[in-house]
Amino acid sequence: MSTGLNWHNLPFAYQKTNGNVRCAFKNGKWGKVEFHESEFINMHIAATCLHYGQECFEGLKAYRGQDDKIRIFRWDENVKRLSESAEYILMPAVPKEIFEEALFTVIRKNKEFIPPYGTGASLYIRPLIIGTEAKVGLNPSSEYLFIIFVSPVGPYFKTGFNPSNVIVERGSDRAAPLGTGHIKIGGNYAASVKATVKAHDLGYSAALYLDPKEKKYIDECGPANFFAIKGNSYITPKSHSILPSITNMSIQVLAKDMGLTVEQRPVAYDELSSFDEVGQCGTAAVISPIGKIIDPDNDKTYTYSKDGKPGPICKKLYETIVGIQYGLIPDTFGWITIID
Repeated sequence: MSTGLNWHNLPFAYQKTNGNVRCAFKNGKWGKVEFHESEFINMHIAATCLHYGQECFEGLKAYRGQDDKIRIFRWDENVKRLSESAEYILMPAVPKEIFEEALFTVIRKNKEFIPPYGTGASLYIRPLIIGTEAKVGLNPSSEYLFIIFVSPVGPYFKTGFNPSNVIVERGSDRAAPLGTGHIKIGGNYAASVKATVKAHDLGYSAALYLDPKEKKYIDECGPANFFAIKGNSYITPKSHSILPSITNMSIQVLAKDMGLTVEQRPVAYDELSSFDEVGQCGTAAVISPIGKIIDPDNDKTYTYSKDGKPGPICKKLYETIVGIQYGLIPDTFGWITIID
């Protein structure tokens, strides 16, 4: 079956597929996983997800390898993070067996939408949980809907793996110091929409946030975790307001395997001038090298790529993680699941 899509020029955007999977939580338990062709859901106007932000989500990808096999990367970690997000805002966690059934079903039902190997595209997978009970008053719902939809996507950043520039954001915070920055909920992203659009309008790939308490430490970029290379060290911020990235967690393992020292700690803004390479990482971005960090408030520019090319450590880490995801490099860590 032909999808009619141009695999080599896919945007990072939603594309209609064959359908999605859903599972409802009612009367204290999860029901059956069902496949739906409709892209729409019926919802009460007073649903808790609409008024009180009772929703959380995940992001992962399916890849078609050179051998034509379909691979997914560390999906069990997405289950754990989705559970942590749900429980923090008083929603029921989706059991691993239900998540697995839903995930494998939606991939198999949409096989023809998994881009061919060599196109640089992949199948983005979005699991989410929303509160659906009608409530007027701040209380958790007793009814929920778990959904997984998919969409074939191209690179998250237009520059692909080429270095892009980011701008320091001082006028807003994506999360409070003891808020919800460590879980994956829509509220964190809503808080960063304005700064992200502003950054894009100014020609930057993302806004780089400082810590919400003192503005002395690097927090994360709007869509991804921040990391830096300094000598033989891989350095990435540690903070309650930062989302623990599964990609970042994996890159840290690869960095250690390459002989680098991994430092996950508070990273002072004043350290920016000492780094050899810096980048963003996450499911959507994978690894995106940063060429320059511009801080207009202090009239400073930190340059990490003068020739427009990624640094050697970023390049090696990127090629290794992508190689594992596409089956080009042996998976010695047990991260890959092949869907038959």
